[in-house]
Amino acid sequence: MTTISPLARSHSAVLNSNVSTSTPIKPILRKPQTSSVLGTRSRSIDSDGADEYEHPSKRQKKTVVFNEDLNMIKEISSKTLEEAKREVKQALDGHKRGDDEDYDNLKDLFAPRHNRSADDEYLDDTKPQDLLAYVIAMHGYAAQIDRSCSGLLKSILRCNWLDRDEKFSRAYIELLAALSSVQGSFLAQALSMMVDKFNETKHSSSVPGFSPVDAETKKQWLHVGIKYMLEVFPPGSRIIMNLVSSKFPYTEDSKSVHMQFIDHLLRLKTSKPEIERDIMELILSKLVKLDVEMTLDLENDDDATTRAVMRQLEASDAAKNEEDDDESDADSVMSDDDELNEETKRVLMIKSKLETMDAIMDLLFSIYDPLFANPESEEAMEAFHDLLSDFSNVILPHLKSRHTQYLLFKFAMKSNTLMEMFIGTLFNLAFESTRPPVVKQAAVAYLASFTARGARMQSAQVQLIVKTFLNYLDHARETHKSCRGPDVRRYAQYYAYFQGLLYIFCFRWRDLIDRESLPSSLDWDDPASFLGLDLPWMPELKERLQRNIGSKLNPLKCCSPAIVDEFARLSHHLGLIYIYPQIEKNKSIHLSQFFTGSYATGGALRDSGFEFDNEKWTHLEACFPFDPFQLPLARRWLDLQNNYVTWAPMAVLDRAEEEDESSDEEEEDDEEEDAADSDLEDEEIGEDTRKFEEDDDGTEDGLR
Repeated sequence: MTTISPLARSHSAVLNSNVSTSTPIKPILRKPQTSSVLGTRSRSIDSDGADEYEHPSKRQKKTVVFNEDLNMIKEISSKTLEEAKREVKQALDGHKRGDDEDYDNLKDLFAPRHNRSADDEYLDDTKPQDLLAYVIAMHGYAAQIDRSCSGLLKSILRCNWLDRDEKFSRAYIELLAALSSVQGSFLAQALSMMVDKFNETKHSSSVPGFSPVDAETKKQWLHVGIKYMLEVFPPGSRIIMNLVSSKFPYTEDSKSVHMQFIDHLLRLKTSKPEIERDIMELILSKLVKLDVEMTLDLENDDDATTRAVMRQLEASDAAKNEEDDDESDADSVMSDDDELNEETKRVLMIKSKLETMDAIMDLLFSIYDPLFANPESEEAMEAFHDLLSDFSNVILPHLKSRHTQYLLFKFAMKSNTLMEMFIGTLFNLAFESTRPPVVKQAAVAYLASFTARGARMQSAQVQLIVKTFLNYLDHARETHKSCRGPDVRRYAQYYAYFQGLLYIFCFRWRDLIDRESLPSSLDWDDPASFLGLDLPWMPELKERLQRNIGSKLNPLKCCSPAIVDEFARLSHHLGLIYIYPQIEKNKSIHLSQFFTGSYATGGALRDSGFEFDNEKWTHLEACFPFDPFQLPLARRWLDLQNNYVTWAPMAVLDRAEEEDESSDEEEEDDEEEDAADSDLEDEEIGEDTRKFEEDDDGTEDGLR
């Protein structure tokens, strides 16, 4: 019976092309002490390997069958196949009897050559090419290599199989499959070894007796092996996803380490499309983690550290002609050189993270961009659906992410259909009752930020979103009529909508005006031309804002002061609403007086003892996900000039406020001058009076 496995079937001729007739040298194992050890053998015990692998229908356990064409080889290099089989059997039989001398020699044969002991005469006589004979021979004895042979299995896994040639790699892969079919636990060990090789395929290498193997060829052989193992053992897909997730580089690792690992993941995705979605979600989840860490690093450091990071990046860009920076990034960051102080190491670490994230984002843009060449195509729709799924599950829950979400921003700007898909997803997340409050608040922040920053958003879309926000605010205000006062913990969702509304207004106030009702002489692109006019705002915008601002919930007190101040400034000069009296009134309100006590809500059982004594903790955080994109390499994909609304303060308002301030200062100066003149007159009057009294005294004294 001849059964050829899929891997061997297409490459069996390769193994048959190198047959020689040289005389066998001394065997690697010790010589038998009696002739009976290697005498006449029963075919059931020592066959050529074919009879031990019955047809799958006759076996209860799935078995990988080795290609019998390999057994046509009479001699490989200096070691015959029959010799190798005899020595493998001798070693395994001896191991079962407790005699491990031959067994240990067999283990050492598979160990990397630099790890072998130099005092073994048999190993010294063994050529590197001989190992192929033992790999083929061990196929016939896979069933005998059980858990008691764990040492041999570990040695097999340590073999430098990628540093040899294609014949050896393919025979080795089939040996792994045969051993995995006998021992289920060995499959995970074999796949773990292959994932560990991800970082060992960066450079060309070889073992003595073989030609050097370049990095690309090693990668190809590695993924041939992974693909074969996953095809033969379908449960391996779940195992390898767990492995690549646990072995993914740490955020502190260099850019080159990350890019090398991700390159292997993308190759794995291509060879095994069934796990494509899992792989892309894994890459995004690790990218988000890196993104959040970098954001927190920059937030926790002072401006001097941030400027130092930017200078380091500029220096790197200037010296960017080198294609392969190897481990230089990691070495410079992780160096223990005493000359580098802690602050310098921290700067280099943040720089390394930023460069890594920049490179990954650039790679992801290059992967997705061709899929959206026709944004209305079925391929683009499917790709965007996948991105939306990854966004909901991976990106959205981490509101500190600053850059990863721009994958959605870029491709949503491709067409109105994709834009509405993204907006619809955000609304679903924001209003879905089963979602955690933090996720719903994050969705509101994303919705407000996307509306404010998306340059291709139409006025009708902006007004529809603002109207939806107002509807929610009115509903929540009516629901909480009996509230004691503002409470950012209890009514966080309400304040998130109100703050998002103010944020949208600051960027898109022109889109909230009925353009058709404006005079034709008005210059739409000149903000100064809107000043002094009675602007036709969208229906009920002013009234509904006033009702919410004046309610017990008092949103101006709980929203970010920076956003409230900018809204107050714009809305006043544009004639929408004047809120400065309420802002001044809020200065005398302490939010802690409205917080419900811990015992009243049952919180005493779960509170950590933190109290909101500091007023800064009582304001909603001003976190809007589509703040300016800072990654220098990846930003080239975004077309920010046409797709992104940058913040541009109204210079005319600055001049007007400067004039108001100078006018106030002049009035204050006049008042101070008047007061000074009055004081001077008082002083002069007082001086005259004192003089008069002194004269009177002198006169009286003189008379006396």
